[in-house]
Amino acid sequence: MRNPFTPNIEDLPSVIPLFPLSGAVVLPHGQLPLNIFEPRYLSMVFDALAGSRLVGMVQPLHGEEGDCPDLHRTGCAGRIVSFSETRDGRVLLVLSGVSRFDVEDELELYRGYRRAKISWSRFTHDLDDEEIDIDRDRLLSLAKTYLESRQLAIEWDSLDGLELPELVDTLASSLPFSSREKQGLVEALIIQDRCELLSALCEFAVEHATQGESRTH
Repeated sequence: MRNPFTPNIEDLPSVIPLFPLSGAVVLPHGQLPLNIFEPRYLSMVFDALAGSRLVGMVQPLHGEEGDCPDLHRTGCAGRIVSFSETRDGRVLLVLSGVSRFDVEDELELYRGYRRAKISWSRFTHDLDDEEIDIDRDRLLSLAKTYLESRQLAIEWDSLDGLELPELVDTLASSLPFSSREKQGLVEALIIQDRCELLSALCEFAVEHATQGESRTH
């Protein structure tokens, strides 16, 4: 059953605000919590709330910092589905992934934040119910082993009720992969490819950690 909040491709805007943030990605079936405090991004959030509620998450190239770093061409838009203000002037929000996009042309700054004319055409399938063939238990086992190798943990119970596409995109966006690895996940064309890359990244990291331990003994 199609989510009633999922937009049709023809309803998506051709211009969206961009939020460049290294290591932070949202994917079509996932969510991303954000803590907004810079004035320009507060303006971005308030403008988005007054319009389409869409924010384009896109990573800087090579992890660049600064006010206006070069950006990857491909990002993913999320819709603001939760919003709250704090007493110290911050905004806490949650983005729910909608669709990936390609940046066609960046526009002039508006109220301090970046905007771009974008194309959704390569990723129209992001708005459909994509089929996925994956062993859920194996994927969770790989993710657990990966986190254990890094001495990290998450609330596994929170993953129990997720459908497979949501599980894949939640793990892909929340596991502490490098910015380059996360960009690879964003750019994987279909969710099956994304799932296979996710599994491979977990396996490679565990193998690398195991080899490092063996060299120390």
